Amino acid sequence: MLLLIYFWIMIFKREEMIEEEVLRCREGKKFEQKYLRKGFKDKISVIRILDSRHENFKLSKAYADKVDVINVVTAPEIEMLIIFNEDKYKEFKKSAKKPSSFCKEDLKMAEVKSYDFVKNYFRDPMVLVTAIRKYHEMSRVPRGEYTLLDLLR
Repeated sequence: MLLLIYFWIMIFKREEMIEEEVLRCREGKKFEQKYLRKGFKDKISVIRILDSRHENFKLSKAYADKVDVINVVTAPEIEMLIIFNEDKYKEFKKSAKKPSSFCKEDLKMAEVKSYDFVKNYFRDPMVLVTAIRKYHEMSRVPRGEYTLLDLLR
């Protein structure tokens, strides 16, 4: 994600982010304590990138009118973007394997679950953008749901 931000491919700039970085805070209460008590003068948007549609992020009533929470769902896994980039979607569908298993076994990417592997694999931001677009074309996105494509310029 940071790679896309650095190359100005996202709909927002790094300078518009709290502390100018991706925050890894999943609990609403902890997020409030750590970040929202700074006293923002305008309403802010919190864009949460999730791999599950069922993650809960509850803010107290005090922040209900001050924070707009936008959930962006990346389900299924990041490995699907690799499968699309490798142009192996048809083979993947026939295999009936989980995306990570397909990448490990069929694409011989043993480290596919590693952050460093994924970061290196998508070191060219346009490779990631192309994979995101392919995924969006092939997937059925429920109405009203946002995906990574919605965050791209």
